[in-house]
Amino acid sequence: MNLCDIDVIRAVLAKHGFHFSKSLGQNFLTDVTVPQRIAAKSGAAQAGNVVEVGPGMGCLTAELCRTAERVVAVELDRALLPVLDETLAEFDNFEVVQGDVLALDLAALCAEKFGDAHTVACANLPYYITTPAITALLESRAFDKITVMVQKEVAQRICAAPGTAAYSAFSIYVQYHAAAEILFDVPADCFVPRPKVDSAVLQLTPLPQPAVETQDEKLFFALVRAAFNMRRKTLVNALGPVLGGALGKDGITALIESVGLDTRVRGERLSLADFARLTDAAAERLKTQQETQ
Repeated sequence: MNLCDIDVIRAVLAKHGFHFSKSLGQNFLTDVTVPQRIAAKSGAAQAGNVVEVGPGMGCLTAELCRTAERVVAVELDRALLPVLDETLAEFDNFEVVQGDVLALDLAALCAEKFGDAHTVACANLPYYITTPAITALLESRAFDKITVMVQKEVAQRICAAPGTAAYSAFSIYVQYHAAAEILFDVPADCFVPRPKVDSAVLQLTPLPQPAVETQDEKLFFALVRAAFNMRRKTLVNALGPVLGGALGKDGITALIESVGLDTRVRGERLSLADFARLTDAAAERLKTQQETQ
């Protein structure tokens, strides 16, 4: 069964009375080369075990089943479960778990299904859950590689460099936890229904340790969020909501100067290493101030 053939897709879905859900961001691939390329590049063959998020009709799932020893798919939409029973009936190394990836304990799921064996994650993510889903996959610390199809603009933002328009707080979050690479683009006309934007396949390789060392990870991300919440303001002004109460504007200015940054710089120009230096300097000043009070 060619699960990327539009006539097959329509026939199977009609048989099960399935209707596309805009609220769930459901789009199905019609280009068979895309799932084949994703499966080949996902690391599924090397790891042997795969967790797939949102299998849909199972076109990527089928390729993963041909590549890996075992595939467990997490599907939110109960209406797709009988569809998957039919489309993946030939595979005895497949299991579907009905649930919400944002609510599941992914580390516990992997431990239950695969023990401590190597596992990779794959997903064709609905655009509306891209950020929280990637966050959940990374924070589970359960995967050797995470290969996801996302909106092209989101993939570019995740991989963006400091000083570019696409660079964001989420760029820093992902790059702090993983090496990110865009594998290839997927045009909108590869899907039904056709989305309004192109997609890209993004691969994340979680790092054994964060990309930069910092004394206070919570403060690090607080400064990053503050810098990008008001990205058109200078860093001195943007950091006010986080540090202004303790250091004041003059103290923030001195802090920025102490790590070798121009006081006129905007946060969007800072690298992960810059934010780490800034965080450590801020942590030291806050500690000293608390000790002298």
